[in-house]
Amino acid sequence: MPSATQQPAPRPAPPQLPVALTLAGSDSGAGAGIQADLLAFAANDVYGATAITCLTAQNPDGVSAVIPLPPSFVLEQARQVARYFTLDALKTGMLLNREIIAATATFIREQRGRNPRIPLVLDPVMVATSGARLLDPDAVASLLGELFPLATLLTPNLDEAATLLGKPAATTATEMFADARALRKKFGADILLKGGHLPSSHLRDILVARNGAEHVFHAQRHPDANTHGSGCTLAAAIAAQLAHRKPLPDAVAAAHAYLQAGMHSPIGAGGHGFIAHFP
Repeated sequence: MPSATQQPAPRPAPPQLPVALTLAGSDSGAGAGIQADLLAFAANDVYGATAITCLTAQNPDGVSAVIPLPPSFVLEQARQVARYFTLDALKTGMLLNREIIAATATFIREQRGRNPRIPLVLDPVMVATSGARLLDPDAVASLLGELFPLATLLTPNLDEAATLLGKPAATTATEMFADARALRKKFGADILLKGGHLPSSHLRDILVARNGAEHVFHAQRHPDANTHGSGCTLAAAIAAQLAHRKPLPDAVAAAHAYLQAGMHSPIGAGGHGFIAHFP
């Protein structure tokens, strides 16, 4: 036993996790939005912080109401996080209107002033799978003009890509490649075009990088899993991997594998199967 004067050995410092911040909406059904982002961050060994942009009343079947938070409050949430933590990655989701987009862009520019290389994964959330509009029509120009130029990676699905390009949604792999290349050329960012809406059991996500490199990530559709929140989960997992300073292709590959594992072995709740964030 130690003597009365002997001091106990100091406790080792806890391991330090990277920190990622998501600026996105809250999903009351917990399958998407901020809730999915935090689960994906934790599952990928990242400490997750949040700036909530909107409150939604929803479940996996649909959205019945949306309340945007004041842009000044969105900005203050993010600034408070950044005052305490050194941020290693940023992710955006549902932003809804021009004012919230402007506040988000202000914060990201502030962070780039501190760390010009901090990655931003921008999920251009526009319309929910149920059909609910998650971005005001008059906010699209603000999203493209203020936030897209700041993005490291854009992660549109096929319908969002169609809106951004002003054309019908791709229905084949060939059309997907053409759309991904067109998006990269139009917006300058790396593009991950998600193919989950293709009418096929064999799915592809296509990464087209600014340097011209292209990567294809294959998957099989999982009919037993509800895919609500899959886009949020994938974008957040990519941001988490980038927070670990992985190169973008490796970050996307790891996040894609994580999401597929979660859909391949879903968890049960309420009589349904949902993405397992800790498969």
